Amino acid sequence: MKKVIIALAALFVMANAYGQGTVQLNNRIPGQVDAKVLMPGGGVGVSDAAFKAQLYAAGGADQPLSALKAVPTTTAFRTGNAAGYIVPVDVTVPGIAAGAKATVVLRVYNGAAFEGSTIFGTSNPINIDLGGAGTPPGPGSVLAGLQGFTLVPEPSTIALGILGAAALILRRRK
Repeated sequence: MKKVIIALAALFVMANAYGQGTVQLNNRIPGQVDAKVLMPGGGVGVSDAAFKAQLYAAGGADQPLSALKAVPTTTAFRTGNAAGYIVPVDVTVPGIAAGAKATVVLRVYNGAAFEGSTIFGTSNPINIDLGGAGTPPGPGSVLAGLQGFTLVPEPSTIALGILGAAALILRRRK
């Protein structure tokens, strides 16, 4: 009886993983996607090993950014002439079935997570049909419609405090 229960549990886990949608996490596919990510100030593509690119997704079209959840897989950036483009990787989007509509964004950051990073950026949201449907599973969806973007630095707390104090002093003088 234990063997049957273990076999059924394994089958359920495999079937659940098998049905998840997939995406080709790649911001440079000639003729399909060219969405270079630039450092603050523009012009220079991201190539620093400290930066990560991560997909955020939610089931359904036109979902608000607050509804998007991080997909566990991250990837790094290329260097040299390919700076600004990520190292391609196929990712499985948990909780959204293959062939289903999803809203996705690409987030780039230099910390352990997007929240709390000192330099970060978010792409435009796009609606795609997740790949991976069929038997055998088809390829992941391409991020068609993704646009390049420039990262921004997080203003430090001290800088904001100085600006606030200056505003109070100027206001008091008037």
